[in-house]
Amino acid sequence: MEEIEIYLDSAEETMDGAIKHLSIELAKIRAGKASPQMLDGIQIEYYGSMSPLSNVASVNTPDARTIAIRPFEKRMIAEIEKAIRNSNIGLSPNNDGELIRLSVPPLTEERRRDLVKRAKQEVETAKVNIRNIRQDANNSIRKLTKEGVSEDEVKVGEERVQKLTDAHIARIEQIFAAKEKDIMEV
Repeated sequence: MEEIEIYLDSAEETMDGAIKHLSIELAKIRAGKASPQMLDGIQIEYYGSMSPLSNVASVNTPDARTIAIRPFEKRMIAEIEKAIRNSNIGLSPNNDGELIRLSVPPLTEERRRDLVKRAKQEVETAKVNIRNIRQDANNSIRKLTKEGVSEDEVKVGEERVQKLTDAHIARIEQIFAAKEKDIMEV
């Protein structure tokens, strides 16, 4: 039974990682309000290597519709502005020489629906990942019968993996419901 616990712990840890990844991906989908996470995927060329925007500038939201970016080095302002324009996030930077401001326009109803669809795609990917983890854990547990673990213990292990899967799928649904509400809120 100890071997089964190892597989259960491993499956739970991996499922938690899948949910963490989902949360990161959903944070990148804007919900009408300005958020520093909207810029998480932007990379800036800094001394010959690519660095995340947060490593070369402070990013904050002075109000619900504005993102303010203050480079740590003034000479980086043009590079940051260029990276934002090339990032396809749909925001135009306004540069005053010291600070870059991004105005986040209100979302149209159609754009909101598109963002919900994109969030649903991320959620479905997470669910598939959880189910794959379940399948791998069950396969590993079934192999233990060859090592002398009883079929009853294997059955109990598979049931516990299913409960773990159901709990993680439910968490994914909760995360999606909150994100959908956030996106559709005017």
